[in-house]
Amino acid sequence: MPRLMGVDLPNDKQIQYSLTYLYGLGLFRAREVCEKVGIDPVTPASEISDEEVGQIAALLERDYIVEGPLRRQVTQNISRLREVKSFRGIRHRVGLPVRGQRTKTNARTRKGPRKTVAGKKGVKDLR
Repeated sequence: MPRLMGVDLPNDKQIQYSLTYLYGLGLFRAREVCEKVGIDPVTPASEISDEEVGQIAALLERDYIVEGPLRRQVTQNISRLREVKSFRGIRHRVGLPVRGQRTKTNARTRKGPRKTVAGKKGVKDLR
C-alpha cells in the first residue's frame, strides 16, 4: 500500500483514482501528476514501485499545495474573513451557508438538527 504525505493509498484502484485520496488533488491533477512522472494512469497502485512513489512525492512537494499546507491555508483564509468581519466571515462564525443559499428551508447540514419552538396558540384558544 503506497503511502504519500501521510495518506495510505488504496492498492486495488488505479493510480489515477488512488491519488485523489489526497486532500486537494482531484482526478484532473492526478492524471497530470501521472503524466509528469511518466506513469500510466490505469496502472494499479499496488504495482507502483517505491522509486515512482518517491518521484510522485517530490513532484507534489515541489509543484502543488496538498494535504497539511492546503488545509492550513484554507483555515487561515476563513479566520482572516472572520477577523475582518466580512459578510462571509460572519456566516462562517454563525454556522450558516456562506455562498448565498436560502435558509428558510434546507440548509440543515450547516444549521444542524431542527430546534423546535413552542407552537403558537390556535384561533380556537383565543375565544
